[in-house]
Amino acid sequence: MRRFVRSPVVRLLPAALAVVLLAACSRAAVPTEEDPRPVRTLRVGAAGNHSDALYSGEIRARREAALGFMVGGRIQSRAVEVGDTVDKGEVLFRLDPTDAALNANASRSQVASARSQYEQAKNDYARFSQLSAMQYVSRSELDKARMNLQTAQEALRAAQANNGVVANQANYTTLRSTSRGVVTSIEAESGQVVSAGQVVARVAEDGEREIIVSIPESRVDELRTARALTIELWADPQHRYTGRLRELAPDADAVTRTYSAKITVVGADAAVRLGMTAKLHVALPTKGTLRRLPLTAIYDPNGKPHVWIVDPKTARVALRPVSLSHAEDDGVLVSRGLRDGEIVVTAGVNLLHAGQKVRMDVAS
Repeated sequence: MRRFVRSPVVRLLPAALAVVLLAACSRAAVPTEEDPRPVRTLRVGAAGNHSDALYSGEIRARREAALGFMVGGRIQSRAVEVGDTVDKGEVLFRLDPTDAALNANASRSQVASARSQYEQAKNDYARFSQLSAMQYVSRSELDKARMNLQTAQEALRAAQANNGVVANQANYTTLRSTSRGVVTSIEAESGQVVSAGQVVARVAEDGEREIIVSIPESRVDELRTARALTIELWADPQHRYTGRLRELAPDADAVTRTYSAKITVVGADAAVRLGMTAKLHVALPTKGTLRRLPLTAIYDPNGKPHVWIVDPKTARVALRPVSLSHAEDDGVLVSRGLRDGEIVVTAGVNLLHAGQKVRMDVAS
């Protein structure tokens, strides 16, 4: 009987197969590195030194005069251009003075005529007084002479007053600046006929500057109670100015449904020029230990509020439970669970898992 002799290769085959299977399992167990998920984040608390609200606006003058003639007429000449700096009393426009000069001459003639009539009446009264003393004229004729004198005197006063008005109107044919400032707009040209009171130029006065912003109706009260207002020029973001609320519109705009707010730029220098684009940073008051987060930052997988906290060193997230105080406008106030300076995910919370690496976009 022949004995079957197993080949060495056959004996090693099971062992080799086991090694291959173990190696395959080892390679499958090696996790692949995920790409960082982009998220929007917010640094909470005072340590973040961030503004709770940000608005864009335009730099304007505290006072801007809309200038027009006090009489109508045809513009004869224009002496300024947009952007010119003018002094108080400087000539801006002139009207054709022909009609005004004719009216002035006619008024002076009326005054001269009234004065002559007054002198005549005065002489008549003096003569009738003498004749009445000698009883050459009746008492009624003396009274009539007195009434004529009084009438002539009042007519002279009326003519003199009218002459003053006409003289003023002659001066009104020259439009002068009411203050030192910059011409911001020209709304009429030479040869154009304008009416009394029609605006022909605007002059922004030197002095205070302010930023005008539009505030949503849900955040009007926040502007009144802000801890601080800071103004940043778009052209020079490194330089910031302190702001002070000067005026808040009592009613909303009919179209935009926003409230217009005027914020004075405290300590405005030459860098703050008219028409510049600027940002208004509004720092809201802290309410004890409460920290304000947008509603999108709250994650409640099991019915309890949590937030994702980002480790700034590893850029990985960790889920943390928090206690909420109450909702406020479009945000929520957190009473416990957060510390100043921590980074919280505010958008994309439903797509994260513990330990996931993220790419932050920190809101300022």
